[in-house]
Amino acid sequence: MKKSLSILIIFALCVSLCTMLAGCGKGSMAQVYYLNFKPESAKAYEKIAAEYEAQTGVKVKVVTAAANTYEQTLKSEIAKKDAPTIFQVNGPIGYNEWKDYCANIKDSQLYSILSDKSLAISDQNGVYAIPYVVEGYGIIYNNEILDKYFALSSRQKKVNSVAEINNFNALKTVVEDMTTHKSELNIKGVFASTSLSSGEDWRWQTHLMNMPLYYEFRENTAYQNPTIAGLNTTDITFKYANNFKNIYDLYINNSITEKGLLGSKSVADSMAEFATGQVAMVQNGNWAWSQIAGVEGNVVKENQIKFMPIYIGADGEENQGLCVGTENYLAINSQASPEKQEASLNFLNWLFTSETGKNFVTNELGFITPFNSFEQSEQPTDPLARELTSYMNNEKLTSVPWIFTSFPSENFKTELGNGLLEYAQGSKDFNSVSEGAKQLWKTER
Repeated sequence: MKKSLSILIIFALCVSLCTMLAGCGKGSMAQVYYLNFKPESAKAYEKIAAEYEAQTGVKVKVVTAAANTYEQTLKSEIAKKDAPTIFQVNGPIGYNEWKDYCANIKDSQLYSILSDKSLAISDQNGVYAIPYVVEGYGIIYNNEILDKYFALSSRQKKVNSVAEINNFNALKTVVEDMTTHKSELNIKGVFASTSLSSGEDWRWQTHLMNMPLYYEFRENTAYQNPTIAGLNTTDITFKYANNFKNIYDLYINNSITEKGLLGSKSVADSMAEFATGQVAMVQNGNWAWSQIAGVEGNVVKENQIKFMPIYIGADGEENQGLCVGTENYLAINSQASPEKQEASLNFLNWLFTSETGKNFVTNELGFITPFNSFEQSEQPTDPLARELTSYMNNEKLTSVPWIFTSFPSENFKTELGNGLLEYAQGSKDFNSVSEGAKQLWKTER
């Protein structure tokens, strides 16, 4: 009896000790720290982190860098004892900057579910960063306003439908004629403000600059991929500088805002102008739907918001699609402990494979993902995502890759943006901007 009692006491002590250890283990479980690149996704990631902790007991710390400060924030945070365990690199150039902190995740589940393995950033025998979203951008337009324009008896008759806008000349004809009919269309400008305030000019010094350099690098026969050609280009000719000028002039000359005031405008300003029906068009990406829908006083109907490509007058642009790609690559901090690396990959696996996680990705983050764990029905259904998917699935059109991932530095883009602002304000001619861009590319490369 005493022996049995002793055994029971020892067993109880063991159970108690195991419970204590389990409790301690839960409390000391490796924490995940995700440094988020996308300010527009901050609230969604907070919900995701809370749900993951509720399901698994693992705490996910999410810190979101302010717009245009990610690299600066990452440099600060990566040096801390409690450094990010998951962070983002901005394409091949970003990887070159942070490769000492990128763990090899070739054997991870995350890499195994990547539909197109060539999308990952690889170096020799390893895989060090994986894209988590495919995005696209172009000219977003309110089809309701375009329909109203094409119904005008007083409009010019050279272009008779949106379907006929498949080149720069057609776009220019329609936009300039719409400007002359602003009062009849009840708009204040055809295009939303060209946001040129500091940190808000990425749609022009990055996204718009993508167009002329795509056509230039595409002509480099030494490389099949124009992005790779860009990475290996030490001197740009800026052959399509005038094409860039033409589309940029079209934006700023037919804008809701006077050119001299564009330096005070933000992306949020331009999106609000579009959402409230003050303008018919705005250059931005599929991520903009949540911004538009969230604007108080939004009048843009979900079934009336559409995309068209950015036309600059290049040969063959009638067969051009949207600008499609990604600069959003996830990396695991190789300097973090093995436990934290594993915990971070587990979190990402949950996010992109579990039903709960995928629901967040589709309905809260609104990502079009490159993972085969998502069925077609699980991809985002917002109108701009549907438009993007439709363009990508159109075999007659060729998507424009994101050449800007080959741009030599952030400083190149910043200085280009400054030049574009000066040109808009009338203090610099475009030839100076063009020559400055060529010299900047060379020195920054």
